Amino acid sequence: MSLNPYSRLEEVIQDDLFPPTDLALRAGRHIDQDDLDAYTFLVDALPWLDPLYRRYGFDLIRSPDGYFFLVPQSDKLPRRTLSAADMLVGQALALMLLDPMSIQAAGVVPRAQLMELLDKLLGADNLIFAVNPRRKRRDEKVDHELVRKEIDRALRHLASLGFIDVVQDGQLRLRAPLLRFADPVRDLGAPADSLAKLIGRGQATLLDLDTEDSPDHASDDEEDDQP
Repeated sequence: MSLNPYSRLEEVIQDDLFPPTDLALRAGRHIDQDDLDAYTFLVDALPWLDPLYRRYGFDLIRSPDGYFFLVPQSDKLPRRTLSAADMLVGQALALMLLDPMSIQAAGVVPRAQLMELLDKLLGADNLIFAVNPRRKRRDEKVDHELVRKEIDRALRHLASLGFIDVVQDGQLRLRAPLLRFADPVRDLGAPADSLAKLIGRGQATLLDLDTEDSPDHASDDEEDDQP
């Protein structure tokens, strides 16, 4: 006897969890085990939702790292890219997630630790250009304020997509979908070291959020947040 609560697509769609979960996926959000109800719903409903989303031109991806997200099958569908600041912050947070110390801290790290890591890997001057490659160097105080604002904006954007949670007192809760940012170095012998070098070389530029494969760092397109 099957333990799956659904026996046909109609039952899946009639579940109260379907509308909010569907809207979140279509908006680009990653759903992991921290979203327990939605995640469990997707695990159970996957046999019915997979063919449904394919009819609309999407693949429902279940990552081995424990999260779901949608990928358009066609270039005719709207796509999202992350900005240079989003990508840089995302890769730095992925590096922090790979650190065994984050496990001991239950994946919660202070925002100040992120800033220290970025400054260590890039240096203050390179960080200014990394978060905004088109900006020309101006007043030092203004430049550093720009970095702070860009990183805060990136954190809010990454939180809206399910990569992190921003909690009280400037704390960040790191979530499993951050591992997407480590895909370019996943097959290397020391992924954390390789990711640190990747960030330090300033190669954390733009990520096509709507691709299942490793991200392409050569794009110069503007960010597109449309679902």
